[in-house]
Amino acid sequence: MRKRGALAAAILITLSLGIVSQSFAQPGMRMRGSGGWGPGHHYSRMYNAQTVETLSGEVVSVDTITPSRGMSQGVHLTLKTAKETISVHLGPSWYIDNQDMQIQPGDKIEVKGSRISFAGKPAIIAASVKKGNEVLTLRDDKGFPAWSGWRYDNQQPQR
Repeated sequence: MRKRGALAAAILITLSLGIVSQSFAQPGMRMRGSGGWGPGHHYSRMYNAQTVETLSGEVVSVDTITPSRGMSQGVHLTLKTAKETISVHLGPSWYIDNQDMQIQPGDKIEVKGSRISFAGKPAIIAASVKKGNEVLTLRDDKGFPAWSGWRYDNQQPQR
């Protein structure tokens, strides 16, 4: 009888610890990995520092997308420039939604990012977005995502 009680207590404690650890996670964030938005995922490896450019224009729409199977939702906007209308991928919804800068249709913005081909069409994976005097930094010069935390290159912390 004591073995059953001890087993039941162990199961209850394990379940409780799982629930508590989930409550400390950011909303919409999975406990394992970064929902496919991390630096090791094939989507993030599409960022190419050699194809970085800066575009200015007006935001036509802001939507959520799931770039590939297994990824969590992300924020995407359509930007109309003087030359084209292009899709701009910002980052995971849980990260973008918790930033001070909010981007709305009609906003005039400047986007710096890597030009890629996504689903057979041109797109930009944004590294930064400038709106007025505000700058939202999403990735560093090498494309490392801001939401992935700190990393160490040659023992020096960089973001």
